[in-house]
Amino acid sequence: MNLHEFQGKQILAANGIPIQRGIVALTIDEAQKAYDEIRTQTGTEFVVVKAQIHAGGRGKGGGVKLAKSKEEFNHYASSILGMMLKTPQTPGGIDGPGKLVQKILIAEDSYAPDFAACKEYYLSILTDRTSQKNVIIYSTQGGMDIEKVAEETPELVHKEYIDPALGIQGFQCRRIAFNLGLTGKAFKEMNSFLPKIYKAFVNADATLFEINPLLRKPDDQFIAVDCKVSIDDNALYRHPDYEAMRDESEEDPTEVEARQHNLNYVKLDGNVGCMVNGAGLAMATMDIIKMAGGNPANFLDVGGTADAHRVEQAFRIILKDSNVKAILVNIFGGIVRCDRVAQGVVDAYKNIGQIKVPIIVRLQGTNAEAAKEIIDGSGLKVHSAIRLQEAADLVSEVLR
Repeated sequence: MNLHEFQGKQILAANGIPIQRGIVALTIDEAQKAYDEIRTQTGTEFVVVKAQIHAGGRGKGGGVKLAKSKEEFNHYASSILGMMLKTPQTPGGIDGPGKLVQKILIAEDSYAPDFAACKEYYLSILTDRTSQKNVIIYSTQGGMDIEKVAEETPELVHKEYIDPALGIQGFQCRRIAFNLGLTGKAFKEMNSFLPKIYKAFVNADATLFEINPLLRKPDDQFIAVDCKVSIDDNALYRHPDYEAMRDESEEDPTEVEARQHNLNYVKLDGNVGCMVNGAGLAMATMDIIKMAGGNPANFLDVGGTADAHRVEQAFRIILKDSNVKAILVNIFGGIVRCDRVAQGVVDAYKNIGQIKVPIIVRLQGTNAEAAKEIIDGSGLKVHSAIRLQEAADLVSEVLR
């Protein structure tokens, strides 16, 4: 689950990490009140207006502006709030429709009063599945696209792998500070900053903390000027306060609907819809679709207790994707009974109405024979398969 910048900063602040002060606003009136409050706190009319969407590159798309007067602030606030912001990370990229900005963050100018004496760094923490460790990625080239830095000057991007059983060690903090070229007070401050940010990452059950830029002030204090936080969905039961931060308006509507029906669904860019029970079988099904000449249009796990109602809802969700040219249902009946799934397929076909795309159904396991009888006796245009290769061949055939 992704969080907005202002929400991520709340988590950082709760863990004693200095952040850029700011107030979120949903309306122009709220923004003007926030402006007055920030101006009172800082003693300057310089404030930053930041669009709050789940995408990076907001500044390049015109979603981050420094206002140097009340007039500039009013102009930027009214133009950013309600705009369709397009960045390389919004749907369709800069040529796509963009995302509607429904919230803005009114923040202090952290670079004042001496911009030239400030220095920007990049710092992120994420889980590296290959090494089965957490990794801190950091660079002296903050405020820039880290992907571009890694491509053009990879020697400026450093990694520090952290054993989750041991946590971050003192020598690792010192190595990071040294590689960032820090000395004196800045060196000590970084050695204090890193254990706090790592602890916050672990305690939040996060999959990503990204601070870009991490700003070093002239007094050698470090401040998180921007941040991106992603929380592991599987750990949200431990964090009801984080779950309450979910902004469904920023998520794919189909994925939101799937979650409401307890379906594990991720939209992809292919042409063959998948309905499977079990994540491992779902991955294998996606592979076989690829080998058959198709491309998976989604990952959809109906779970081990799928019934007719859930199967019907899964069909409805898959069919919302206009790119889907065929649907492969691949169910192994262990806990779930194949005949119930088969009945769900038949009910869905009748309840939804005319389904124009071919459906291939492979059911194996508990009551598989009865399931095949239900499918074959339904009179519907549903292709039944026994073996996985047979299902793959049918996918290849219907896509021709």
